[in-house]
Amino acid sequence: MTTHTMTGPVIATRGLTRHFTTRKHTVEAVRGLDLEIGQGELVAFLGPNGAGKSTTLRMLTTLIPPTSGTATVAGHDVVSGQREVRRAIGFVGQGNGAGHVQRGRDELVSQGRAHGLSRADAHARADELIEDLDLSAVADRKVSTLSGGQRRRLDIAMGLVHLPRVLFLDEPSTGLDPQNRANLQAQIERLHASTGSTIVLTTHYLDEADALAERVIVIDHGTVIADDTAQSLKSGLGDLLTIGLVDDIDATVAAEQAARIDGAVVERDHDVVTVRVAGGHEIAPGLLVELDRRGMAPRSIEVARPTLDDVFLNLTGRSLREAQEQAVGATDGSTTTDHSNHTEEAA
Repeated sequence: MTTHTMTGPVIATRGLTRHFTTRKHTVEAVRGLDLEIGQGELVAFLGPNGAGKSTTLRMLTTLIPPTSGTATVAGHDVVSGQREVRRAIGFVGQGNGAGHVQRGRDELVSQGRAHGLSRADAHARADELIEDLDLSAVADRKVSTLSGGQRRRLDIAMGLVHLPRVLFLDEPSTGLDPQNRANLQAQIERLHASTGSTIVLTTHYLDEADALAERVIVIDHGTVIADDTAQSLKSGLGDLLTIGLVDDIDATVAAEQAARIDGAVVERDHDVVTVRVAGGHEIAPGLLVELDRRGMAPRSIEVARPTLDDVFLNLTGRSLREAQEQAVGATDGSTTTDHSNHTEEAA
């Protein structure tokens, strides 16, 4: 497949903001986003529903204009250079893009022709994508007969027909079962490695962002609150040691001993001591030896490596799952932060 090269960031935003008016209230879906993404990166926007992830993608793909600020994609402004941006990108939204009564192969050929490929090139490109995305067995069936995983792979194929410099995937695995999610993630990784395209995806699946993305951008209430590799975000938080002691007295002594560890955050709840510290999995054996030397034998000990949910909790005071539940509740009440379908823009 063709690979892409570009000097400088392929995506750059400065003060990117989007407001919506709903029920006479102004909602800040995205607030002053400053961002740079280089050519060839695989980036995940992680956050609960309503965080502003999809609104950001809709601005970057020219589907909605910013209220203020600027953004360029592949060197073109998303407002003044919409046509050029659209030629350079592929976009897979949350809904299925293929016509249900059409055959998958025909949809791919039609998409290629719409992007200016000759008939022969469009057929060749369709054949290539069908093989790459493991659709050979179903490509000539009507889209309505495909499984959820097969439809999502077909959507991605349609987004890749014209070999885009940047591929945007909005919640690509939502609604898929765990096996299809894993299969789709593997396909995305393989395509990224073979094409060199920049891939930007939104997700609220912690494991998806952790396993798939080289870089994780955590968004909450329309603002970037963290931006780094998943490993760096987690290692900066530290491991969590949970130690069960015989009684409160032993727990008090154990907490005092743990508090001597550099950088440790120690809490005690009756006979249970928790220690959050970088490299806790390496520190735990020495701590146990010291407690044993003092005649204290813990009832239990658990070492938990940090997750992206722990990172989100540390940054916001609530877990990502709690934030997701709050967002769903807000949606049920007809109020949400990520109002991609509202058309009335705040002045």
